[in-house]
Amino acid sequence: MTAFLVVLALVALLVIVTLIKSVRVVQQQTVGIVERFGKFKTGLQPGLNLLTPFVDKVRYTIDMREQVVAFPPQGVITEDNLMVSIDSVIYFQVNDPVRATYEISNYIQAIEQLTMTTLRNIIGGMDLEQTLTSREEINEKLRYVLDEATGKWGIRVNRVELRSIDPPPSIQDSMEKQMRADRDKRAAILTAEGMRQSAVLSAEGQKQSAILTAEGDKQSRILRAEAERQARILKAQGEAQAITTVFNAIHAGKPDQGLLAYQYLQMLPSIAQGDANKLWIVPSEIGDALKGLGSAVGQVAGIAQQAEGNWEAPQLDNGQVPEIDSAAPAAVAEADNAVREAIAAAESAAVSSRSQAAPSTPSMPPPAPSQEPPAQEPPQR
Repeated sequence: MTAFLVVLALVALLVIVTLIKSVRVVQQQTVGIVERFGKFKTGLQPGLNLLTPFVDKVRYTIDMREQVVAFPPQGVITEDNLMVSIDSVIYFQVNDPVRATYEISNYIQAIEQLTMTTLRNIIGGMDLEQTLTSREEINEKLRYVLDEATGKWGIRVNRVELRSIDPPPSIQDSMEKQMRADRDKRAAILTAEGMRQSAVLSAEGQKQSAILTAEGDKQSRILRAEAERQARILKAQGEAQAITTVFNAIHAGKPDQGLLAYQYLQMLPSIAQGDANKLWIVPSEIGDALKGLGSAVGQVAGIAQQAEGNWEAPQLDNGQVPEIDSAAPAAVAEADNAVREAIAAAESAAVSSRSQAAPSTPSMPPPAPSQEPPAQEPPQR
């Protein structure tokens, strides 16, 4: 009984091991390489797969996803014999798992070595400046060479990137000085250009300002001259109108000989007034004026006895023309009294002026009276 149980246990164990060996689960985006007695049999697809136990064996499991491999920095010599340190990153993907398994023993190591040798060949044909400024060109050349070389391994190189290119410290210091000098040069050029533009704009502004100022001065002078001309014209017109109005008013009032003589004598005291008047000359017409006042029928030569002509009196503000009544008895009496007072004032002023002028000018005879009567302005009423 005991031997039977042992045999039964061995059979069960054998069945379990056989099931384990015959069933294999493959993950997504992976492929299993199956060998039968050391020879490639088939490739297992993702999911549940059945194998022949103790005959088939899964040798490799290949990842079919795109992989990223970063290689450590490597020293590379440029065309101008400068050592630069370059590290790169490779993006590749396995297309044929069978060839990637049997064509190359370690495709990652092979890609790394191929990348370094190809990079040295490319950088060796460039100087330092081209190396630093031609990253896209280097990446494209490196990808093309790697893709062509790894095609037979069932691998496709999608992209190659250079992460850093580090020149020696001394070269970096020289480059920094050169870049600083270039920046200072560009800054000086930009500053000079800005100053030149500022000077040009300032000159243009001053020119425009001078032109506008001159234009404004010209217009101002023209307007001032026009205003002055208009003012003079209006002033002359006003004076002419005033003279015409006064002249018409005088003639419309019909002045006689007595009124003119009275106005003439009324101005004599004003002539004699003033502290600076040392000599007062009585014109010869004073006798004629007095004679005209003393006689009703006498007249002064050159003065009309009665104004002639048809003159219109000036209009007042209310539109009424003043009436002149020369025959009023009260007005005549008042005029006679005023004439007598003016004659007395003129005689006294003449006597006082002669007494004051005699001691100051003893050796100078009085000037002869003028024979022609002075020009007289028309009296204003």
